[in-house]
Amino acid sequence: MDKVKSPEESRKLLDKITFDLTRSIVKRDEFTNFWYFLLIIFALVGLWGWGIQIRDGLGVTGMRDYVSWGMYIANFVFFVAVSLIGFLISSALHLLKIKWSKVISRVAEQVAIAAVALAGIIIVTDMGRPDRFLNVFLHGRFASPIIWDVTVVTTYLTISVLLYYLPLIPDLALLRDKGTDDIPQWKRNIYRILALGWKGHAEQYKLIAHAMRILMILIIPVGLSIHTVTSWLFAATLRSGWDTTIFGPYFVAGAFVAGVAAVIIVMFLYRTRYGLKDYFEDYHFNMMGKLFVLVCLVYLYFNINEFLVPGYKMKTAESIHLSNLFTGKYSTMFWATQFFGLLLPITLMVNKYFRKPVPITIISVFVLIASWFKRYIIVIPTLEHPFLPVQNVPENFQHYAPTSIEIMITVFSFMAALLIITVLAKMFPVITIWEYAEEKGISREIISEPKK
Repeated sequence: MDKVKSPEESRKLLDKITFDLTRSIVKRDEFTNFWYFLLIIFALVGLWGWGIQIRDGLGVTGMRDYVSWGMYIANFVFFVAVSLIGFLISSALHLLKIKWSKVISRVAEQVAIAAVALAGIIIVTDMGRPDRFLNVFLHGRFASPIIWDVTVVTTYLTISVLLYYLPLIPDLALLRDKGTDDIPQWKRNIYRILALGWKGHAEQYKLIAHAMRILMILIIPVGLSIHTVTSWLFAATLRSGWDTTIFGPYFVAGAFVAGVAAVIIVMFLYRTRYGLKDYFEDYHFNMMGKLFVLVCLVYLYFNINEFLVPGYKMKTAESIHLSNLFTGKYSTMFWATQFFGLLLPITLMVNKYFRKPVPITIISVFVLIASWFKRYIIVIPTLEHPFLPVQNVPENFQHYAPTSIEIMITVFSFMAALLIITVLAKMFPVITIWEYAEEKGISREIISEPKK
């Protein structure tokens, strides 16, 4: 924490911090309008494709009797993976009292909320009769792993929203009372409602801290469960490629890699777009880079483990599966994901230069793309090689290729996730104002005092 300042200096510094961190809220130009237009148009195109799928059935997709999980489930696993970053940054690092994570925590929660919300929507798009989704809640049986997944996804989304909202309350009160004149009145009205009458009393801060600590502890088992349960949907089968006991920690490690990459990209976009170079500092990117290397190394270990053990035993089905990945149809995709998603990032980010904002953001883009293709590789090749011979079926039943409808709905999912993140950034500060002000030595009394 910085040294204690005089009240007048503290007020001036608080005004500057408030002005800077509300830039995302008040900035509206032609690029903003174009960005909204782009996201909404692509999302509507995807919804149109979903309407065609509901009307004509899942036959409009590339999924058939053998490959019954296609691009949709790859999307689901990807979004669940990205959402896990909220647990890592906002909970684990906070409980370990790692101070640099505070600046990043709200970005991590934005990414987590958008990702887990779309994970739930993607499951519905994969259903031939989405109107029957309510039956999962009304008549579901906990003997079914699907119920486990729905339960943990819903719970994780709820806790993530609370972890985002609770530390936002003092900021909402601050913007309600002392926000810049550029903030529209309708937003101030929303802030007044959501602030819940916050006055900045010591008891209120204590209550927020207590509630946050409970949520940070609760989200740890829920966060681990959301991706562990997802891995069980695969591992609870006898299929080669899925029949393994390491899928739980393997999925969790991979989730941290994808989530860290997503947060770094969003951090860089905020830093560039809203002029937050003094807040998302080179130091934060450097520390995120070190965290990135750590989770990549853990994930690399599980990747080696995933293929070394079945490769050593080399059962017939495993031999076909591994050959298909290493030298067959999916070999290009497989080796590209390993190289651009793990080996190259680890090699580069060991060097401090590549942990600077621009290089690490470029690396994160490649890692995030590779993470999606990794999920595609987990889902599709295994389904194309069942134990029983594929015979007496049309040729298109034997192979899978996503159709234009699946691609449209996939684009919708990404555009919808970006739209959620954009709306949150335009409605609320992307960094917690009151926590950042406290780090700079500004007292809570000055933060909470009425505007003169």
